[in-house]
Amino acid sequence: MRGSLIIFLFIILIHSVSAQKKETWRKLFNEKDLTGWKMLNGKAKFDVQQGMIVGTTVAGEPNSFLATEETFGDFVLELDFKIDDGTNSGIQFRSESKPDYQNGRVHGYQYEIDPTARAWTGGIYDEARREWLYALEQNPEAKKAFKPNDWNKARMECIGNTLRTFVNGIPAAHVVDNMTAHGFIALQVHSVGSPADAGKKVYFRNIRIQTKDFTPTPPDETFVANYIPNTLGAQEKHNNITLLWDGKTTTGWRGAYKENFPAKGWEIKDGVLSVLKSTGAESENGGDIVTTNEYAAFDLQFEFKLSEGANSGVKYFVTESEGNTGSAIGLEYQLLDDAKHPDAKEGVVGNRTLASLYDLIPSLKIPRGLRKIGEWNQGRLIVFPDNRVEHWLNGYKVVEYQRGTPIYDALVARSKYAVWENFGMAEKGRILLQDHGDEVSFRSIKIKDLSKP
Repeated sequence: MRGSLIIFLFIILIHSVSAQKKETWRKLFNEKDLTGWKMLNGKAKFDVQQGMIVGTTVAGEPNSFLATEETFGDFVLELDFKIDDGTNSGIQFRSESKPDYQNGRVHGYQYEIDPTARAWTGGIYDEARREWLYALEQNPEAKKAFKPNDWNKARMECIGNTLRTFVNGIPAAHVVDNMTAHGFIALQVHSVGSPADAGKKVYFRNIRIQTKDFTPTPPDETFVANYIPNTLGAQEKHNNITLLWDGKTTTGWRGAYKENFPAKGWEIKDGVLSVLKSTGAESENGGDIVTTNEYAAFDLQFEFKLSEGANSGVKYFVTESEGNTGSAIGLEYQLLDDAKHPDAKEGVVGNRTLASLYDLIPSLKIPRGLRKIGEWNQGRLIVFPDNRVEHWLNGYKVVEYQRGTPIYDALVARSKYAVWENFGMAEKGRILLQDHGDEVSFRSIKIKDLSKP
C-alpha cells in the first residue's frame, strides 16, 4: 500500500512538473495601462478600456502602430481582436522601425485583419516592403474563419524561417522566409481616407506570448508560400512536394527532342536557371528544355523573371510527337512582357498575354498581382485528376478551364492549334521551359504529383 502511494505521488509530481513546463505563456499587456508599449509613426488614438487596448482611427494620420518595447525572435503569439466595419487593421510581428529606412517607417510582417468581403484576415502582408506574401486566395477555407462584429482569436507561430497564422483555430497563411528573424510586435490602426471614417475602432485583448517550450501546430495541408529559393520547408515535404529542379545541375531535364541538356543557350548560376538572349526566335539557340519524367495531374510552382520585351512560356502535356522543328507543342502558361512585346496585341482578347493559356484563354489582370519587369514572379499551374486546370500568378488565380469539354474544344478549334489532332488532350506529358530567344530566368521549380493518392 505504501509503495502504491509513493508511485501515485510520483506520478502526480511528474504531471505537475510537466504542466508547469508547458505553462510558459506571458502577458504582453497588463490590462491596466500601456506600460511596455510605445507609439510609432501616426498619431491615431490608443487607450485602455475595460482591460482592452482600443485603437481609434483619426483623419489625416498615416498608419499608426502601438509597438512593444521588447523584441522577439522565435515565439507563439495569441490575442483576441474585434474590429468595426469600414476599417482595416493588422498585427505586426518581427517588425522594425529604423531611422535609415523610410525615416523610421514601421516595416515587416503583418497579420492582416480584414473585415471586408475580400476576407483576407490571417493573411501575411509585408508592411512597407514587398506587400502581400500570402493573400488567402490560395487557402479559401481560411476566408470563412473570420467572425464579423465579434471577437476573433489570432495565433502566430514564428519558428526559424517558418511563419504560420491561424484565425479562430483555422490555419490561414504559411510562409517560409528569411528576411527578418527578430523584431517587435505592434498593433495597427490603419489610415483613413475620409473624415467620415474617423472614429472607427479596433479592439485587442488577452495578448500573450510564448518564447520557450512552445509546441508548434502539427503540419497540415495548407499551401506554403516559400520565399527562400530552391528550398523545401517542413510542411512542403509533409505534403509530398519535391524540387523539379535542384537549383544546381541539369538533373531531371534534357533538351526537347534531344537525349541531353543543351550544350549552349542555357545557364545555371547562383541558383538561377536562365535561357540566354539570342535572336529572339523560337528554339534557335539552346532550344526548349523538358522534364525527363511525364506528368498526368500535378501542382507545379515556379518563380520566373522576365527581361525587358521578353517572351517565353511554360508548356505542359508536351509529348514531342509532332516532329522536331521549332518549339515543342503543348498547352502553354504564357510568359511575356505585355507592355513591350508585340505578341500581347495578337491573338484574341488578350489571350497571348502574361499567364494566359496561350492563344486560348486570356488571364485576368489584377494590378496587385503584377510585378515590374526584372522582379521575381510566383507562377503556379494546377492540373487536377478530373482535367480541371488553373493558372495562378503571384497568389491570384487568373485562368481556369477544363480539358476535353465542349468549350475547350471550341477554343482549340478557333486557335492556331486547330491543326493538331486532340491538342492538349494527352493523358500525360512533359513540362517544358521555352527558349524564345529572350533572356528569362527560373528558380524554385517544384511539383506535387496529384495523380497519386
